[in-house]
Formats: sequence, structure tokens, C-alpha cells
Amino acid sequence: MSKARIAAFDRQTTETQIKGVLAVDGRGRYEVRTGIRFFDHMLELFTRHGGFDLKLDARGDLDVDQHHTVEDVGIVLGEAVLKALGDRKGINRAGYFVMPMDETLAVAAIDLSGRPHAVVDLKVRVRMVGDLQTELVHDFFDGFASGARANVHLKVLYGRSSHHHIEAVFKAFARALRVACAKDARLAKMLPSTKGLL
Repeated sequence: MSKARIAAFDRQTTETQIKGVLAVDGRGRYEVRTGIRFFDHMLELFTRHGGFDLKLDARGDLDVDQHHTVEDVGIVLGEAVLKALGDRKGINRAGYFVMPMDETLAVAAIDLSGRPHAVVDLKVRVRMVGDLQTELVHDFFDGFASGARANVHLKVLYGRSSHHHIEAVFKAFARALRVACAKDARLAKMLPSTKGLL
């Protein structure tokens, strides 16, 4: 029987306090509270479409700005994925997904390579979607890439609605990450790298 891939997190700084638990092999269940409702919705989509389970309570200095909360949640989730995957033997390591959402099409590609890098091209031209500052979506994925030590590439190919741009990217990201984290039974004891290190 394989070990459950679960990681608890508790990040306490002068700017944010973030606690919770992530199960990689979940059922899409979530309890999320960040104080930014649209961001909560994106994290709920991430959980459901990734097939993860996520409990997350984030309290940040929203009276200053949303940046610390959004970026730190990204870092924490990246670190939780890294921790939950353990030695990473037998995982696919890389995954991609193309996500249509009405008039919008987004693509996500992820490599759990051990090398952090994020490229995010959202084509969002408005400052806010709901109550979320849209420029911070990039900071979330930067934070995730840093915490997970992963390559994260996200691009909106086309679309009209800024809401759909962001939502399609989060859904594509979740499904690409799900593939990257999935285990390949044929390679169960093998690290997916010729270097012998991730």
C-alpha cells in the first residue's frame, strides 16, 4: 500500500499567517479562506480540477495590499506539493493541459524539475476581476514555482473575458499539475531524471 501524499503547512510571518493541509491524492474537497473571494474561488477550482484536497486559512495584511497574501499562498502551496511528493520516485514529473472556457483557450505546462521558473501570459487588461488585483495572479504562480521548485508555463491563447482568462489558467494549471504528480506504475521505483536528482 502506497504512503498517503499529504503535507501540512503553517507559515507565520509579520505579513501573513497561513495554515492548512494539502492532499495530492484527494477527491477535490476544499475549505479555503484568504479574505479575497475571487482568489478563494480560483483555489477552489484548483482543488476540484486537480483532484486534490485542500484546507487553507490565510490571514494577511489586506489593509496594506493583497500582494503578500496571494504570493505567500502560492509559496505555501508549492512547498506543500514538494513535501507531499516525498522522494518523487515514480511520478510523471511533467504535465500539460489545454483548457477551453467558452470563448477563451488557455494552456498550462509544468515540470517538477527542481528548478523554479514561471512564465505567465494572461492577456488580462483590467486591474481587478471581482475583488482580486489581476497583476497578482502572476505573483501567485511565481510563488508556487519557487515553493515547488518547478517550471510553470501558463498562456492564454485567446479570449474576451478577463474572468475567463484567469479561470481557464487556474483550471489548466490544476489539471497539468495533476498529471505531473501522478504515478506511473512502470517507473514506480525510478526517479524521473537521468541526473539522479530532482
